[in-house]
Amino acid sequence: MKTKAVRMYGKMDLRLEEFELPAIKDDEILVKVMSDSICMSTYKLVEQGKKHKRAPQNIDTNPVIIGHEFAGVIVEVGEKWKDQFKPGMKFAQQPALNYKGSLASPGYSYEYFGGACTYCIIPHEVMELGCLMEYKGDSFFEASLGEPMSCIIGGYHGNYHTNKRNHDLAGGTKVGGDIIILGGCGPMGLGAVSYGIQFENKPKRIVVTDIDDAKIARAREVIPESKAEEYGVELLYVNTAKMADPVKELRDITGGKGYDDVFVYIPNRQVAEMGDKLLAFDGCMNFFAGPTDNQFKAEINLYDVHYISAHVLGTTGGNNDDLIEANELAAQGRIEPAVMVTHVGGIDSIAQATLDLPKIPGGKKLTYTQFDMPLTAIEDFGKLGETDPLFKKLDEACKRNRGLWSAEAEHILFEHFGVEV
Repeated sequence: MKTKAVRMYGKMDLRLEEFELPAIKDDEILVKVMSDSICMSTYKLVEQGKKHKRAPQNIDTNPVIIGHEFAGVIVEVGEKWKDQFKPGMKFAQQPALNYKGSLASPGYSYEYFGGACTYCIIPHEVMELGCLMEYKGDSFFEASLGEPMSCIIGGYHGNYHTNKRNHDLAGGTKVGGDIIILGGCGPMGLGAVSYGIQFENKPKRIVVTDIDDAKIARAREVIPESKAEEYGVELLYVNTAKMADPVKELRDITGGKGYDDVFVYIPNRQVAEMGDKLLAFDGCMNFFAGPTDNQFKAEINLYDVHYISAHVLGTTGGNNDDLIEANELAAQGRIEPAVMVTHVGGIDSIAQATLDLPKIPGGKKLTYTQFDMPLTAIEDFGKLGETDPLFKKLDEACKRNRGLWSAEAEHILFEHFGVEV
């Protein structure tokens, strides 16, 4: 079986190549990858090369397939798993393996296992850990985005609150509390809004900050305040760059109380320090953003840690339960992973898009690996559609869905390129 894959050979060295996959072993599974969204974590991997903690030291001679936010269809099942998995079954996968203490992960560490490819081989540890899951949704892209959504869900569940009566901890964000998502109009932030307005620990209010009016305008378009009202949650988008005293004005929104749960979604020292200043009594600050600088630091007020029971934590990744929850909620229409997506492309666009990721505006870059297509912004579909019938169809489909990517748009691409599911 030949595969076409984007492989990393070293720092900022990505190559789209075709090569032969070995025959699968009895404890492995061969899959056809349909969709793979590009994660900033992959850019961080490529930026560091061998220095990245998940990258093998022999990538110059044994390159790894990049991409870990992927979904597809099972093609061949090794003897060990034939009672559990069948050819033709759609799958989603959880890349946070942590197998026997190893940091190895798809998209970082494996020669034949990653998302930026046409076919790959899933090794035994994935099934042993329950990290390969049947997916029953209509679209593959939502399963790809299940991984970043699972990280967001893990963040919400990772927060906690205390009380003065005993030492019991209440897991999750505070019921009826105030949440603020700092730097929240990017793709992950919008995913956090989509999840937060319907979370079982329903907050009273969610405040989302940014410093870019265009990003705020798009956020309002894809998740309007009225959508949150349907769930009984007050949603506010604010531009902190236009505030004379952001800390005071943000606290004033809560009547001066501060925020029970603060999520920091960008790795910026000033933003992190502002988050610390916004905490309410027993407030929990989750530093969600992953910095590239391993010496990244910010100051926190230890007086408040002592006297107002402020606590600071960080979450990264999600577990199997988080991914299952993400896929179930997406299938039910309770969350919309599509709010993250602003660009769509084919397998030939992955390498350059990954290398340029910090410089490309917008949200998630969603790619389909069974065909070639330039990375294209959804907002450009209309203009391109004036001369290209495909983009005219895609533009019409997205406009029927508040400007968002959709299962309908995905099906249009598959039909156009003759992709069999």
